[in-house]
Amino acid sequence: MASIIFGPVHSRRFGKSLGIDLSPSRKQCNFDCLYCELDPAKTMDHYEDVVSVEEVMQALKKALNEHPDIDFITLTANGEPTLYPHLSQLIDEIDKIKGGIKTLILSNGATIDDKSVQEALLKLDEVKLSLDCATQNCLRKLDRADSSIDIERIKEGMLAFKSKYQGPLIIEILVVKTLNDKPEEIAKLNAYLLKLRPTRIDLGTIDRPPAYHVKPVSYEELLEISKLFDASLPLYIASRKKSEVRASNYSNEEIVETLAMRPLSPEDIEVLFDKESQKRVEMLLKEGKLQVIEGNGVKFYKKT
Repeated sequence: MASIIFGPVHSRRFGKSLGIDLSPSRKQCNFDCLYCELDPAKTMDHYEDVVSVEEVMQALKKALNEHPDIDFITLTANGEPTLYPHLSQLIDEIDKIKGGIKTLILSNGATIDDKSVQEALLKLDEVKLSLDCATQNCLRKLDRADSSIDIERIKEGMLAFKSKYQGPLIIEILVVKTLNDKPEEIAKLNAYLLKLRPTRIDLGTIDRPPAYHVKPVSYEELLEISKLFDASLPLYIASRKKSEVRASNYSNEEIVETLAMRPLSPEDIEVLFDKESQKRVEMLLKEGKLQVIEGNGVKFYKKT
């Protein structure tokens, strides 16, 4: 059997993280996403191979002894972690030993309408859910969801969970060329996210070899897509690989107009603005025409 524990993994957004793979033997998922780096597999609504809570805890305690300076314990899987049948019990056991370490789950969000899943996730310090699509047709084509999964139930479940959850809720959107990059699909995602109001939205694209023949969008395309979302949404562009943008010179007025349309992270500023324009950004900050806000560990520059 593959290892239950992996890492530590270093991340800008989550610091130093130790991963727990709740399906170490094989892919067990209710999605078969076109962009998944794991081999294609038949979707399922429950785990057939289950590791015990005792096995997980034994592996975790050993790993924490070796790596005591961890920021996050991240629950994930070769598949979907919320299908793990002992999830609530496992979180309780982790809570007994984690001390100041935070707990996080990376879920596709497909089971979030299940009350028992919501109750388990309420115990976590942070929750990250995927939402690539706002329509059933897109969910079926891109995420290749199990036939029992309905996008409207997912959206209702996320709203119900958000109304109860006190911690940061992060939504991840992974954009795939020709599948969910159309303005009509983005408009529906935008309308829904304005209701949900998550703590942060991570907008990314394919950055590992996918199981199927699908293609990423470029950073430039992600930037244009980001402008289709309401500027009040805390949207972070999570992928800048292979960026071919040439840094431009912006006047003070152009900087303010650009950041009024879409708040940008320091990484985006570095890619898009030349050195002189970056100095202007700092001056506009001092003059109070711009401000820096934070969305769960990620800074954004925006118009005051």
